[in-house]
Amino acid sequence: MVFGLRLDGGRDVVVKARADAGRATSCVAAQTRLAERGFPCARPLTPVVGVGALAVHAEEFRPGGEVVHGDSPDTARGCAEVFARLMVELAGVAVAPPLPNPPWVRWDHADAALWPANALLDNRDQSVVSEHIVRTAERARGRLLATGLPCVLGHADFEAQNLRWRGGQVWTVHDWDSLAWQPEAALVGAASGSFASSGPPTLAPIESSEAFLTAYQDCRGRMFTSGELEIAWAAGLWMAAYNAREMALCGGDPAGGDALRAQAAERLRRADA
Repeated sequence: MVFGLRLDGGRDVVVKARADAGRATSCVAAQTRLAERGFPCARPLTPVVGVGALAVHAEEFRPGGEVVHGDSPDTARGCAEVFARLMVELAGVAVAPPLPNPPWVRWDHADAALWPANALLDNRDQSVVSEHIVRTAERARGRLLATGLPCVLGHADFEAQNLRWRGGQVWTVHDWDSLAWQPEAALVGAASGSFASSGPPTLAPIESSEAFLTAYQDCRGRMFTSGELEIAWAAGLWMAAYNAREMALCGGDPAGGDALRAQAAERLRRADA
């Protein structure tokens, strides 16, 4: 829940309240460090406090900027540059890992089923989820679980709807509740598939995801190994399959599922899955 408040002195602030499994303190602490370093994000004004079952904090109101729509390779490269800067900044932040990870990047869960447990989704009619979504998720998850890459802190919901731009420059990155603790290549791969989502989740074209991955490596000055690239492609697939399942169960936009069906074979090949 997000509330905009005007204080008695005329200052506008934002108060955020959410159910929390212990993640919020680390997420807000990391956001604070980045804001202090001049990264374009809202600056938290309070630490996280418990209010009943909710974790609550206040942050500055940072209005303005526009959502950039489109999934072209050029758009991908611009977003990748922002993501690379974000990851560089987070590499210097020391906080407890924000676990458990958001479910759309929680392929390493310990639950018995393929998907991380979620009563809201699991209690629905699973027959509406296409077999190709399930098979793609199984194969992508198998590849992800086979990696021994170290985990790092990263933004796991890097979508167009969470970015605002001014004059071709990023103005604000939102949704710091979605930080995650996964391998760098996996976080980049997830972002390469989701960066164009400005509404219901979709999956970027393969050539645009490839442009995102290449631009990210160029910005970091380090090329991924073949194994890291496979993990990147697998992570993008898992996230897309998770989102497609959720949309199917909740009667949402099928565009992501359609894109997954069209691209799965080639993305699985690139993931060696």
